[in-house]
Amino acid sequence: MESFNFSVDDGRIDFVVVCHTKRLMCPVCGAVEPPVHDRIERPWRHFRGTKLRGSDAALDDFKHRIRPLTVRSWGVSMGCRRCKLGGYLRGWAGYFGISQYYRPVTGIDDWIRRRIRMCYWKQWRYVRAKVRHLLALGTYKRQAILTAISSKSYWRRAKTLATHSGVTNDGLKQQRLISFRDLWIKAQGYV
Repeated sequence: MESFNFSVDDGRIDFVVVCHTKRLMCPVCGAVEPPVHDRIERPWRHFRGTKLRGSDAALDDFKHRIRPLTVRSWGVSMGCRRCKLGGYLRGWAGYFGISQYYRPVTGIDDWIRRRIRMCYWKQWRYVRAKVRHLLALGTYKRQAILTAISSKSYWRRAKTLATHSGVTNDGLKQQRLISFRDLWIKAQGYV
């Protein structure tokens, strides 16, 4: 945290959080990418009631910067994608960890998992491959076939029952996808 300002008259607390990152090598593929952000200042200008919360603009910026890491057409392995996403989530967890407002945290976590499921749908490509992977992950045969032959978009199929029963939250956690909710809970000191 670079600066802290409290105004009783306005009922507002201002923080300026500065993130410094270095270039990190991906442990999965060994690629060295430029840092996601070198020096970014994030102002906190909301004090509503007794809970401190981050600005809505910062949440929109966070989602805007997560999208390129979870885009369907990015031709990297899922391990490398999870590694880069994990580093970015850890950095933002330091920023959102100051916030005491829990409601957007679960929404962010669900949104990231849905984007990862969407990437799996794109990666599996063909109907037979989708059915084969879903059956291997424990989805019922009827659900797997009906979801695989659906003409709905990847984003919509990422929310179906077949996808959730195949690519479960526990399965994503076993694949070392970092949960933003767990990072927030750790930052709040609940663990």
